[in-house]
Amino acid sequence: MSETIVKVENLSKSFGKLEVIKDVSFSVEKGQVLGIIGPSGSGKSTMMRCINQLETVSGGTIEICGETLVKDGVYAEKKKLREIGLHSGLVFQNFNLFPHFSVLKNITEAQIHVLKRSKIEAEEVARKLLGKMGLQDKEASYPCELSGGQQQRVSIARALALNPDILFFDEPTSALDPELTGEILKVIRELADEKMTMVVVTHEMAFARDLCDTIIFMDGGVIVEQGKATNLINNPQNERTKAFLSKY
Repeated sequence: MSETIVKVENLSKSFGKLEVIKDVSFSVEKGQVLGIIGPSGSGKSTMMRCINQLETVSGGTIEICGETLVKDGVYAEKKKLREIGLHSGLVFQNFNLFPHFSVLKNITEAQIHVLKRSKIEAEEVARKLLGKMGLQDKEASYPCELSGGQQQRVSIARALALNPDILFFDEPTSALDPELTGEILKVIRELADEKMTMVVVTHEMAFARDLCDTIIFMDGGVIVEQGKATNLINNPQNERTKAFLSKY
């Protein structure tokens, strides 16, 4: 029986009078890779930020690993929110690394302060992840000394260091040169092979089709179409989805 990692029901989010997300519902099962595609301004990133507590919702319900983050627009208490937050990791499009920390410190800091790991244990976890990312020789470097692709791999390692149940990627390649995009997509593909549960907002359509199990197409703050990745990309049913995909 499949285990639901994220359940979103009737989610809405407004900024003043502007309704950015309107009554969105979906779920993500353990080991599943969900792709979210759509034009800029369709609400994809805002939805991710709501699930990761970087924005407050206007209404709706979000459950993560069976725990209620927000129900009908009412949030759980602060301590509970912090606990729920540990279930998920978020990789940003612009890396969000601490510029004054070395690569190693970028990955150990949250482990020490949030998970209360010892410095030795945190560094052991960090080095193992840097090896996995092909960056074992970069632990003493600072973010400004790395390429965009290397910085993004450090931020993926940082997210993985907290042992999340699900990893969210918000357009992880949009700030990269085309030749660096491939190295990030390779890392995400390897994580998918390890059955990591992931939600990926992306403009890379071929990648979404080949990697994701399911795809959601959003436009104007609503889910226009969702389905099996290959079917949705190769044979969209909705006219709006067809128009969007015809540009790729």
